[in-house]
Amino acid sequence: MHVIVLVTCPDDRTAERIADVILKGRLAACVSMIGGIRSRYWWKGRIEDAEECLLLIKTRKPLVEKVGKAVSDNHPCDVPEVMAIPVVDGSREYLSWLESEATGTGTSP
Repeated sequence: MHVIVLVTCPDDRTAERIADVILKGRLAACVSMIGGIRSRYWWKGRIEDAEECLLLIKTRKPLVEKVGKAVSDNHPCDVPEVMAIPVVDGSREYLSWLESEATGTGTSP
């Protein structure tokens, strides 16, 4: 099964570092970075407001745990967002490419 993992980062630098670790580890075929996201959320009893960068990590379900570990190891937040959403359909060519590239056999820096 293919999934998209959502991860918010506090800045572009963090997003780029996490994307590089995930790609070098072959934990995903592609990581898209979307800047300028504004998030409002509860944290420690207060509503927070933050500018963030959103990562869309295209990978396979068996690699989600490793993706989560890579995020946790490289993210400054105590509780980084790591949520996997199943891909229910897509082009056969793209999903085949994703399957071949997200192997989990790479090396992390």
